[in-house]
Amino acid sequence: MKQYNIHQLLQNPILNEPVTVHGWVKTCRTSKAGITFVQLNDGSCLNNLQIVVQHHSFANHETIEQLTTGCAITATGSLVPSLGKGQSVEMQATAIILVGAIEHPASYPIQPKKHSFEYLREVAHLRPRTNTFGAVTRLRNAVSMLVHQYLQDSGFIWIHTPIITANDCEGAGQLFQVSAQHKESTRDFFGHPAYLTVSGQLNAEAYCLAMNKIYTFGPTFRAENSNTSRHLAEFWMIEPEIAFAQLPDLIELSEGLLKYIIEQLLTHHQTDLQWFNQTVDPTCLSRLEHLCQHAFTQMTYTEAIHQLQHSKKTFEFPVQWGLDLQSEHERYLSEEWCKKAVFITDYPKSIKSFYMRMNDDEQTVAAMDLLVPGMGEIIGGSQREDRLPVLKERMQSLGINPEPLQWYLELRQYGSVPHGGFGLGLERLLCYITGLTNIRDVIPFPRTPNHIKY
Repeated sequence: MKQYNIHQLLQNPILNEPVTVHGWVKTCRTSKAGITFVQLNDGSCLNNLQIVVQHHSFANHETIEQLTTGCAITATGSLVPSLGKGQSVEMQATAIILVGAIEHPASYPIQPKKHSFEYLREVAHLRPRTNTFGAVTRLRNAVSMLVHQYLQDSGFIWIHTPIITANDCEGAGQLFQVSAQHKESTRDFFGHPAYLTVSGQLNAEAYCLAMNKIYTFGPTFRAENSNTSRHLAEFWMIEPEIAFAQLPDLIELSEGLLKYIIEQLLTHHQTDLQWFNQTVDPTCLSRLEHLCQHAFTQMTYTEAIHQLQHSKKTFEFPVQWGLDLQSEHERYLSEEWCKKAVFITDYPKSIKSFYMRMNDDEQTVAAMDLLVPGMGEIIGGSQREDRLPVLKERMQSLGINPEPLQWYLELRQYGSVPHGGFGLGLERLLCYITGLTNIRDVIPFPRTPNHIKY
């Protein structure tokens, strides 16, 4: 007999024919009339399939008595129109197999009640069984596939850059060092220090300058001792890189990619988005629709500082040319001033990385950040410095040792071209989409300071 997932059966019901489904029991109740109602979910969608067991015509009563929230079952029966509220069809069960029982039902961590996000982080291995985290998981999968779809259709090639690297791309020193353990000693397995990557960008540039349009999509690591709702030690980054390109090309790609993802989610994943709109953030859907319906605006960092200084608004952090924008500044610019997504460009060179292309004023670099209402910065990128003398001078002024980056400097000697790229954090994007305010709730197993249970 063909097996179906619940999403398939609810979308295209096969009525009055035997079908089999697998899943986990959300709730189970028995009426005085001798009918047991089981709400079954298999993760394929937010909605459950109601399984109806008529005791008088069901032989294995012992199995029914063992059904509790969380147990895994296989159910066989026929779909019929439902007379109850909340579902269009239900299954009249002819057979139920208890595949995995709950040893201690009273202490099962995911009881059929509302749990706090803080509590669910302590049982991260079970939280995908809840409605919210099932929806997060499906949306995370959908966003990942849409990223690949858009970039592949746009002629990009996916490059797998190293997770273990010798370089600190950002120059911030917030690195996890990798060592090989042998009995009581550790050693440099590669002959000199190696680290978990903070970005695939430098390696991506090498392939960009051969393949033209490439992107990386994988895990990155930051050893920041920041125990906040916005920071993770391990997260996923999408990093496109384009040859023969300048800053306006990056801005165009950023807007196109983000709008495509949101439009597709609004079209094909309404049920999960509706859940977040109802339970997490009542502006979720309207915020996403607004982003798709309006062209992004653009302003320079200097213009942004001027606007912040003349806003008549009191900020916790100082507003001064040469200082980085803080979250409160970004939120004001996108939510109160522009009231839509805005690109901030041409930042002071003193607050940006060594590889960003120097502008003609020699004070700013061709960098851009995309700020969106409700989140702040969601994309950061730049045109890369493709002029060897300028790059060397910039590294020297910042005290960066050129020796480990000789290969990177050689890219500027052998057929260098204007090029650039940006980084889009998958978790930051998912927070924006869902309205969830803690980044630990949009990744399966969050890695944070002093916490690595899994």
